[in-house]
Amino acid sequence: MTPTAQAVAERRPAYLTELARGTERFHEPRRPDCPWCGRTGLRTRLRTTDLLQRKPGTFVIDQCRSCGHSFQNPRLTPEGLDFYYRDFYDGLHADRAEKVFGARTSPQRHRARARALARHLEPESWLDVGTGRAHFPSVAKEVLPYTAFDGLDVSDGVEEGRRAGHIEEAHQGLLTDLAPRLAGRYDAMSMFHHLEHSLDPREELKAAHRVLRPGGHLMIEVPDPECRYAKLLGKWWVSYFQPQHLHFIPLANLRTELAALGYTVVAVDRREPHVPLDLAAACALLLGHCLPDADDPWRTKAPTGLQRRVRRLLTHASAPAFAAAYGADRLLAPAISRTAFSNAYRVIARRNPDRT
Repeated sequence: MTPTAQAVAERRPAYLTELARGTERFHEPRRPDCPWCGRTGLRTRLRTTDLLQRKPGTFVIDQCRSCGHSFQNPRLTPEGLDFYYRDFYDGLHADRAEKVFGARTSPQRHRARARALARHLEPESWLDVGTGRAHFPSVAKEVLPYTAFDGLDVSDGVEEGRRAGHIEEAHQGLLTDLAPRLAGRYDAMSMFHHLEHSLDPREELKAAHRVLRPGGHLMIEVPDPECRYAKLLGKWWVSYFQPQHLHFIPLANLRTELAALGYTVVAVDRREPHVPLDLAAACALLLGHCLPDADDPWRTKAPTGLQRRVRRLLTHASAPAFAAAYGADRLLAPAISRTAFSNAYRVIARRNPDRT
């Protein structure tokens, strides 16, 4: 038995016991109003399943007809978030996370992010929120060698990043909880694909305002819900990323909120944050949906030898289609990133001086 198969076998009883109670408790009650503007005119934008891990459950994204904000409804409870995040970023499926986010976390992309903020100031201290194992700070030091980088994350990875020398200080927990202790400590902050995971993006932005010094800069990158790939690919658009993405914020809404909280937006970019993966990821998700089930601990029983062989055979047979989709993503990226098909946007905002 391979180490992975052994880990699956060891975890299966606990998962099956947990699932025997059903998945309804993983969801909060459905809300009738928009969490962004409070109005009640909602429409269903998407209904899907967990296409990445294929854990049981159905997830709905509603969109506000008034302000355009999209959000998971009903939202996952803390218990649900734990269930669906488990085994994805660490352990069994860490390789899947790397495949999904590899292009987004490349050293070249990290350097470009650091240079983008460096055009506005050379920060003394920078806090990277949602840093994971602090890969961004470790690369950004090449661009800003005199900046002290710290990291914040809910996972143990932030401590690993500190021990590896990627960051000077590791803050483990939620930004909203740690903000009082970190108030006024930083003149630069980054939130790369963090807000879409947060329970309340507004509270995150308020906490960032508290942590930043007056004149400090906040850099945000999020998926663009107005990306035309979202409509073209439907549930196969990887940036929907259910059930982990809880909010999808249109650029206009984010700009308005930042202004209301006391920020001045100094730069907006849809070109550089675009990650060329939409077609390849859609191909992979569709393929994973069609293949026989993998040996996962939440399956009632392990796949048979025949099912394993069929899965391997079909995976190898699909390689040319995946390679073609990957090539198309790369080939089209320079043009796509300048159109409404760009899948992400970046905002850099300066914290205004406090009013007296």
